[in-house]
Amino acid sequence: MIEERGKNLSSGEKQLICLIRAILANRKIICIDEATAQVDFETDSLIQNAIRSKFKDTTVLTIAHRIQTIFDYDRILVMDSGKVAEFDTVQNLINNKNSLFFSLHKIFALKLVVKYQE
Repeated sequence: MIEERGKNLSSGEKQLICLIRAILANRKIICIDEATAQVDFETDSLIQNAIRSKFKDTTVLTIAHRIQTIFDYDRILVMDSGKVAEFDTVQNLINNKNSLFFSLHKIFALKLVVKYQE
């Protein structure tokens, strides 16, 4: 039984319920704000796969700090100090060695290398 306001649910469980509600609502546009911030990387991957399959005909605006969340999105908007710094395809941003997105991608890749060496 879920208590009022989900008091007995973890943050990750609350996020999953919100995502399920979005799937059931069948909207044309959805905004997902840090949908996987409170879950582990394995669950994040499962959620991302669900988003890709369940929202394939939906415009999805995603706010994310985990860069792997948005690698296959059509367009990326990078914010810096509250302002739009970049807006382009993932491929164009990664190919631009001066872009913020390229720097973020590089940091993410280094973290993966360190993680797998442990």
